[in-house]
Amino acid sequence: MDPGASGRGGRGAVKVLIVKLSALGDVVQSLPVAMAIHRQNREVQVDWLVEQPSAGLLPGHPALTRVLVSPRHAITEGDGEPIQEVKDFIHVLREVKYDAVVDLQGLMKSAILVALSRGRRKIGFRGGKEFLAAWAYNQRLEPYDPDRPAWQRYLDLLGPLGFEQPARVEFGLEPSQGERKRVRSLLGGEGEQPLVVLHPMAKWDSKLWPLRYWVDLAQRLAQSGARLALTGSADDQPLGRLIARRAGLGPALLDLTGRTGLKELAALLSLARLVVCTDTGVMHLAAAVGARVVALFGPTAPWRTGPFGSGHLVLRANLECSPCFDRDCPEPICMQRLEPAQVAAAASSLLEQA
Repeated sequence: MDPGASGRGGRGAVKVLIVKLSALGDVVQSLPVAMAIHRQNREVQVDWLVEQPSAGLLPGHPALTRVLVSPRHAITEGDGEPIQEVKDFIHVLREVKYDAVVDLQGLMKSAILVALSRGRRKIGFRGGKEFLAAWAYNQRLEPYDPDRPAWQRYLDLLGPLGFEQPARVEFGLEPSQGERKRVRSLLGGEGEQPLVVLHPMAKWDSKLWPLRYWVDLAQRLAQSGARLALTGSADDQPLGRLIARRAGLGPALLDLTGRTGLKELAALLSLARLVVCTDTGVMHLAAAVGARVVALFGPTAPWRTGPFGSGHLVLRANLECSPCFDRDCPEPICMQRLEPAQVAAAASSLLEQA
């Protein structure tokens, strides 16, 4: 493929489809690939195929021409008319003949979509979690080192595409003025106190920090003069309300669970002086928009999935069983050993540096 070709979106343009369906953190960590292509040749058409839960982050992204949304959610949730949605999606997917289709997911669900696409080159790694996914590729790359940071592994795909490694890693997630304005309205204005975002949620039960610890942390940070905001999805609202009620901080703790889309969430994180969270997509989103992070790690490895960049603090208990990479644990002592006082001290140290 010739990265010097021109005509973004036109008949003669180089066209690349990136397949990264989920989850939020993985999508965020993949965005530097699109940005690197865009910076090196703005005429290349870069499209992205994603699943519904992460789709709201991508419209308007400076490196992307089209955002295609997989109908998997309609199929699994039974929403609308799934058969017709699948037919419509396949039609849209096959409208463009791509010079390269790059599978950054490496799972069977993404491989099927790669197979359905029209691509001259279909590129992916051998030997991933679901090794049979490689059947969909006509250009198979050697297995990657899983202990390298995910964003670095994704950038390795630039070479086979004919692009260079970027001098500076960019995510392209700068919030708009309108998004920041909407978030400031939710916050009730700027405020003089430093804004600290607490994200107590996680997809894996084993990553959850005890609820009573979040309550304790919120009280400690409020006593030190911070203004607090809780974040989470609509499904997380019962937990958000419970933490806010037990903390008893009134207007010093604003419960925003279920009140922001992904764009507004990115804007909120960009306005925060600090974000405290576990190893989640919100951690990666916060780092991508320039927020400092105190990240609580237990069952996963920070050298693989820690926050991008400098200025963060990663806390973990040095236990023999950690990281185990198990989604469920009957006694997640790796998270329970992280005391609220320790986390509050880490947060205070970063707030003092800001």
